[in-house]
Amino acid sequence: MKFTELGLDAGILLAVADQGYDTPTPIQAQAIPVVLAGRDLMAAAQTGTGKTAGFVLPMLQLLSQGSASTKRKPRALVLAPTRELAIQVQESVRTYGKHLSLRSTPIFGGVGINPQTSALRAGVDIVVATPGRLLDHINQRNIDLSGIEILVLDEADRMLDMGFIRDIRKILALLPKKKQSLLFSATFSEEIRTLATGLLDNPVTVEVARRNATAEGVAQCLYYVDRERKRDLLVRLIGDNNWHQVLVFTRTKHGADALAERLTKSGISAAALHGNKSQGQRTRALDDFKRLKTNVLVATDIAARGIDIDELPHVVNFDLPNVAEDYVHRIGRTGRAGSSGEATSLVCIDEHKLLRDIEQLLKREIEKRMLPGFEPDPRIKAEPIMKPRVARGARPTKPTAAVKTVAAKSHGGFHPPKPAQANRNAPSRGSHHSGSRHQ
Repeated sequence: MKFTELGLDAGILLAVADQGYDTPTPIQAQAIPVVLAGRDLMAAAQTGTGKTAGFVLPMLQLLSQGSASTKRKPRALVLAPTRELAIQVQESVRTYGKHLSLRSTPIFGGVGINPQTSALRAGVDIVVATPGRLLDHINQRNIDLSGIEILVLDEADRMLDMGFIRDIRKILALLPKKKQSLLFSATFSEEIRTLATGLLDNPVTVEVARRNATAEGVAQCLYYVDRERKRDLLVRLIGDNNWHQVLVFTRTKHGADALAERLTKSGISAAALHGNKSQGQRTRALDDFKRLKTNVLVATDIAARGIDIDELPHVVNFDLPNVAEDYVHRIGRTGRAGSSGEATSLVCIDEHKLLRDIEQLLKREIEKRMLPGFEPDPRIKAEPIMKPRVARGARPTKPTAAVKTVAAKSHGGFHPPKPAQANRNAPSRGSHHSGSRHQ
């Protein structure tokens, strides 16, 4: 099947062709006709499946065919759990709507509210927002949601995990009863089904990946290592294998900062990405990583939502996640859209139960490796892992800390090779920078 067979208008097809793509991913092929038909949609799709273009393309077409409001009240609302994902969706809207007269703006925290207020009052058709900042604008009477025709909840499961359910319900109460609603989630949990029941009207259900499905192109392995030697092992793996672009996951913000600092001192260009970074710092860290100015990005799970990179070769679980499903989300950052990738986990004795949970979810064992000189000390006993929690109904704290991005040292240390050409973006993977006019 080709994009030309999905019923999309010429202007949108031209924008897709401008990006060099003519074949939709499975979620796009199934979702686009449903949305164009005006039906509500409940879709299970993990990151890397092309879900963003799956709702952006038909949404743009429906809005362009309708009559614009004289007051330019928003006609479509996309709710996303994180700033990074909101930026990604906004960039997709701008990219594929560039031949249309529709106006859009991103709304998220961590940046000044006044430019966003000005954009809303000037009039927009599409608003891409995180729940907390959108409520701020609602409370200040900067936005009127009475004209919403299309609502999209993107990564709804993550929004519930982050405690946004109360904010979401407040927002939903302000929307017209008659509208088209689209819900995208990596899993169909009971909470998601309950939310869908109250939101969707006779929805079409589309599921393109099982809950425990991992990308076929991802080679998985793990190294047993003592907790205090993980940093040294990671430095060794990066240097020995000449890894030039590595996304590393840690359990905590402090752990991300400490690891980025350790890598930098070893001559590896690294940056940390987590919720205590300002939006400008997070955007810069992502840009540097995607442009290969920084070779290692150390991120927490929440901050990593919305990170979409063409052909990302390596993902490392420096800490195993507390929730087994998050392992699938993490390693799904590589091996996307048919490309190959490697996912490596560093496992200490504290994490053996987490590993068993992951392997039980995957219904397979992950290949075990040992690097000479890094064999675990059998005398070390397991210690309990403190689980960071986000309180239900709580909003993430405001970011303050600075990004530690340091270029590789010019003398000694590690100097990774630079690929000859930067990666191109696809409809299935968003963009490497924000197209927002209001950052």
